[in-house]
Amino acid sequence: MATTEPAVGATIPENTVAAARPKRVRTGCLTCRERHLKCDEGLPECQNCRKSSRICKRGVRLNFIDTQVKSPPITPPTQDWDITFQDESREIASEYRGGLGRYAALSQEAEEVPDIKDEALYQFSSGVMNTPTLAPQQLPSLQHSLPAGDMESYPAVSQRRPDASREQQIHSSNNTDSTFTSQTIPPPPLPTYSDSKQTLTPPSEDRGPLNSPEELLFMQVFVEEVGLWMDSLDPYKHFSRLLPFDSLHEPMLLNAFLACGARHLALVNPAYHEDKALHYYDDATTRLLEALQNPNRNTVTCATTAVILNVYEIMSERPLQRMNHIAGARALIKECRWTAKSSGVGAACFWINVGMELLSCIRFNWQVAWDPDLWGVDMDFSREIDYGREEGWTYRLMYIVAKIANFRSSVPRQAESTQHAEQVRLSNRFNEWNQLKDWIDSWNTNVPRTMHPMGYLQPHQTSSKSAFPEVWLIKRTTIVARLFYHTGMCLLAQTHPLLSTRSPDMHELQQSHAHDLCGIVAHVKDRGVASVAIRSLAIAAECLVSRREQEEVLDIFDRIQKETGWRTGFLHKELKEKWGWNNEEQYQQQQQQNIPASMLPLQSYQYQASNLPPVPPPPSLKQGPRQGIINPILRSADFSAPTHPYQSHYVAPLHLPPQPHYSQY
Repeated sequence: MATTEPAVGATIPENTVAAARPKRVRTGCLTCRERHLKCDEGLPECQNCRKSSRICKRGVRLNFIDTQVKSPPITPPTQDWDITFQDESREIASEYRGGLGRYAALSQEAEEVPDIKDEALYQFSSGVMNTPTLAPQQLPSLQHSLPAGDMESYPAVSQRRPDASREQQIHSSNNTDSTFTSQTIPPPPLPTYSDSKQTLTPPSEDRGPLNSPEELLFMQVFVEEVGLWMDSLDPYKHFSRLLPFDSLHEPMLLNAFLACGARHLALVNPAYHEDKALHYYDDATTRLLEALQNPNRNTVTCATTAVILNVYEIMSERPLQRMNHIAGARALIKECRWTAKSSGVGAACFWINVGMELLSCIRFNWQVAWDPDLWGVDMDFSREIDYGREEGWTYRLMYIVAKIANFRSSVPRQAESTQHAEQVRLSNRFNEWNQLKDWIDSWNTNVPRTMHPMGYLQPHQTSSKSAFPEVWLIKRTTIVARLFYHTGMCLLAQTHPLLSTRSPDMHELQQSHAHDLCGIVAHVKDRGVASVAIRSLAIAAECLVSRREQEEVLDIFDRIQKETGWRTGFLHKELKEKWGWNNEEQYQQQQQQNIPASMLPLQSYQYQASNLPPVPPPPSLKQGPRQGIINPILRSADFSAPTHPYQSHYVAPLHLPPQPHYSQY
């Protein structure tokens, strides 16, 4: 059938062009409008949101126009009732991006409240912040962080000392051993400081139990899996037992919990995707940034939320590329003046933050950014700690391991210019090494009996066919402490200023503690120690020379990833390079020289494994993060730095938490 084409230059009727255009949807959801998709206007959820598992937000985008009323309406007076007109249009417009820009500046006579000079405080970014700079920065004063005139623009939020009400109930014998309570979380914000995305999360009001199957599932996963290891150093278990209840009336905290739970579920179960986790993460981040612009904010809630969001980032696929809150959490902890002497939620946040940094510094051979001497740890071993409070001894050991990590990262890369200067340097480092060795030995001697193994079986005494001894430790904090202890001993054996790792003394020291560490991780059933176990096991695995032991370590990493979701694939590659497995010819030669371990009796294998020749020097590795420097991510984690975290959002608070009541752990 012939078709007629319009002639070139012919004029197409206007009504024909209008009919050809797609019909514009006027009542679609806001989610499709943000994604620039056509909405089918389905209720209660449109098809686009249902397919992408997004929240179908409804509402109307308002355009505010300032209207000048010269002759306001006159209401006849009456004795029965009274009417006053209150113009809230500017307040409503301030909740929308660019809303205040539609209004002309008010004169002092027309506005009773102080004029806000810096409207940028209300411009909330919906995206994620840039990664903190890694360059070292100078630290100026913090006094000028708060713009003038903004101190009365926000409602006051009372700052209470955390854990005031439950203090006597939990531990009446020690007033300083308090725990986090619902009083720490501020009441819902007043209407003058509203949230810009109220439809994304539950309302900021006290709510009952979680009644959404999705939220309930994610919170259960957090409490039973993520909170499990976050509380490994906390005797009161804030993250898994107390804070979830406080999050019921604080959406910022709740969404941070749900983000971690959803992220863990996506790691261990392929049926779940990271979209939900990202949704909760973005919403918690947005709310945190909004709160940081309120000088009357509750700093405890902000710091706690940042710590949890930092945990989410560590659980991500590429943690170094998603470090938006790691420096921010540290800066907020310092702002709250939390140290090792703090109690309650302050101590919980401080030690989980310091512990995560310590593990990162051990991996990348960095110096700890927060000087351990400033932590406030009591290192007087003669001073007794309450029976059953092994956490205090674990804190002391973490201080020692942090000092060892700093000593390891400060190994000189080249000799001094003169022989005398080199001898002086070696003498100083040797004295420092002996001090660290005496410290960690003294710790092991003075710890209570509950922090020593309850059982210890040699490999030939077990039925597990493991190449490592079975070390049985009962309490979780004891397991963490023993992992740090053996890690510190392995690092000391690798950093002796005068003896190499191949010397008999250092080799025996290294092998003994490496085998005990591997034995703990190989037989532990507690998933709450996985984060420390992974990094400690990687340090110990570098010392192993037996092929059977090396293969078992790789199997242990696979088991940890399967059970906990922690990514360990990168460790396979790193360890194989250090062991020299990438050289296939070398591996074949080793196989010809040694009888396979599985064909040997266990006693014969142990004798042969202990007499194997040392593994040749590993091939050169690919260049990774720079070593021997102060932790570049946390070096400027202070709000007094010129490029501090949350650069474009932070406003100095008007009220800080009261100085904590210090206790002896």
